[in-house]
Amino acid sequence: MKKIFTLIILFVIFLSACSLDTKSRRERSAKQGDDITLYAACDSGSDTVTALFMRDFAKRIEEKTNGKIKVQTYSDSQVGSDTELLEACRSGNISFVFQTTAPQATIIKQTAIFDIPMAFKNKEIARKVLDGKILTMLKPYYLEKDVELLGFADQGFRQMTSNKKVEKFEDFKGIKIRTMENKNHIKFWNSLNANPTPMAYAEVYIGLQQGTIDAQENPLEAIIAPKFYEQQKYLILTNHILHSVSCIASKDVMDSLSEKYKKIIYDSIEESKIWARKKTDERLEDRIK
Repeated sequence: MKKIFTLIILFVIFLSACSLDTKSRRERSAKQGDDITLYAACDSGSDTVTALFMRDFAKRIEEKTNGKIKVQTYSDSQVGSDTELLEACRSGNISFVFQTTAPQATIIKQTAIFDIPMAFKNKEIARKVLDGKILTMLKPYYLEKDVELLGFADQGFRQMTSNKKVEKFEDFKGIKIRTMENKNHIKFWNSLNANPTPMAYAEVYIGLQQGTIDAQENPLEAIIAPKFYEQQKYLILTNHILHSVSCIASKDVMDSLSEKYKKIIYDSIEESKIWARKKTDERLEDRIK
């Protein structure tokens, strides 16, 4: 037992040393003007606006730095779930994470404001709010958790699909619906007398296929891309919560970069979020016909 405990301690020390070594090498590269490799990741599918937002951001950084900063991108849960990516960003192992705010509410309680159902009449109003005082207000709370909030795009509103017809309030009763691992989302579905089941996005298709869940809720393209419609009969346009897409950066990573490179990152996210919002609008117009 003592040997096992010793091995665990050594393994933890090894991981910590690797993380510190990565950080120190990055800081040396930044100071010496050497090429820098950063890492961006998302849980979403490669063809979703979230992933496209991430790749556009990475491309702009590389172009603006003439290739001095390269950003490797990972989508489709390749390097972890939303919760795991958030922790990796906090530790500095992932430079940038693109995700909705729902998993962040577990450590940054102030982000729960995004979980208020029916908070926005439309996405245009939501975007003005996200670019305004809320962004400024939230930034210090993110920094307290070792990440920097850079900005928001979105994938429109979250919608519901189900194997059972939902036409009135009573129809929600007892439906086993997949939700994100977010207590506020769970409370919302409980209030409708549904049976919310937290589940990772990558597990939803199998859950629907095996009957573990009857329904799920996601923005439209996150429903279409993995072909959830193959396992679902009904699409219910609930528009219940805006699916905001935040870009967060590791505080360690940002602290290691020069002011010149930081400005490039800030400029790139501003340009990319506008591009991503246009992409969302185009896709929603094409898919809701």
